[in-house]
Amino acid sequence: MTGISASSADRLHVVAAVIRRTDGAILLSHRPTHVEQGGLWEFPGGKLHADETRVQGLARELREELGIGITRATPLLTIPHDYPTRRVLLDVFVVDAWQGEAEGREGQRICWVMPDALGSYAFPAANLPIVTAARLPRVYVVTPEPARDEARFLAGLDACLARGARLVQLRAPALAAVDYRALAQRVLRACREHGAKLLLNAEPALCVALGADGVHLNARRLRACTSRPVTHEYLLSASCHDAGELAMAQRVGVDLALLSPVLPTATHPGAATLGWRGLATLAAAAPLPVYALGGLGPSDLRHAIDAGCVGIAGIGQLWGGDAPLNDEALLAGL
Repeated sequence: MTGISASSADRLHVVAAVIRRTDGAILLSHRPTHVEQGGLWEFPGGKLHADETRVQGLARELREELGIGITRATPLLTIPHDYPTRRVLLDVFVVDAWQGEAEGREGQRICWVMPDALGSYAFPAANLPIVTAARLPRVYVVTPEPARDEARFLAGLDACLARGARLVQLRAPALAAVDYRALAQRVLRACREHGAKLLLNAEPALCVALGADGVHLNARRLRACTSRPVTHEYLLSASCHDAGELAMAQRVGVDLALLSPVLPTATHPGAATLGWRGLATLAAAAPLPVYALGGLGPSDLRHAIDAGCVGIAGIGQLWGGDAPLNDEALLAGL
C-alpha cells in the first residue's frame, strides 16, 4: 500500500485484519484485562517487525493469534492515531479467504459479528475508523442531476442498484427543497429494497425526518459546521479538496470523506487535479476512511486502493454502463 506519510517513521507500525466470512460476519478478538486497553474488542493483528512486509507481518500475526493462513488480503485503509502515550500507524486489510479454522490461540475470546452490530462493541480509539470502513462498500455512487424526467432517473437508479451499488448519495442541487424531499422518499424506498444505504446531500434535519442512512456535507455545508450535525446513528460524509478541508471534516467528526478531483472530469474541464500522488498524500494523513472521486470508474479501483482509499466514488462512470458494482465482483478483478 502506498501513501505513508514521512512522519510515520516515529510511529509504532501495526497491521490489522477485517476477517470477513462469506455470510458477511467479521471476526473480533477480545483484549485480556491485564494488558493495555484490556477488556476492549479489536480487529486481530499486531506489531510489524522491521524485516517484514505488511502482508508478511499480518500473515504471521494471524497464524500466531488465530491459527489461520491468509490466502487473500486486500488493503482497506491506513490510520495514523495518537494516544496520550503512544503514536501508532495501523495498516488494515480485508481478509476474506484463508486456510484453517480461527480459534483464540493465545487464550483470547473471539466472536463473529455482523457489520451492522459492530457499533455495540467497545473498541480502542484507533480501531473506530476500522469499524466504519468495515461497513462500507468499495463503491460510493453519487446520483446525476434528475432534471425533469424523474421516471428515467428512478429507472437508472434501479439499474445501478441491481448492478450491486450499496452506498448512494442523492445529489440534486437544482431541485427545490420540496421536490428534493419528495424524490428522496422514492430513492430511499428503492435503496431499502436492495439493501443499500442512502446519504442525502441536503440539510441534516431532512435525513432525520425521512429516516435515511446519513448526510453528505458539500463544501458550503462543511464550512458552516462547527460540530457534528447528526448523531452517530447516521453516517456523515463530506467533500474535501485539500488538507485544510480534510482537517475541517475531521474537526466536525465526519465518518468518511470524498477526496477530489483525482483526474480531469467532463463537468470541470481544466480544473486542477490531485492526481494519484496527491490523493495518496491526503489519504495518508487522514485518520478516517476516504473515497477517491473525480473522473474515475470501476477500472480505477486498484489505483485508489493503492493510494490508501477505501474505494472510489463518482457519477458518470458508475451510474451508467453495465459493469458490476458489488464488492465481490470488483475485488475478484483486481
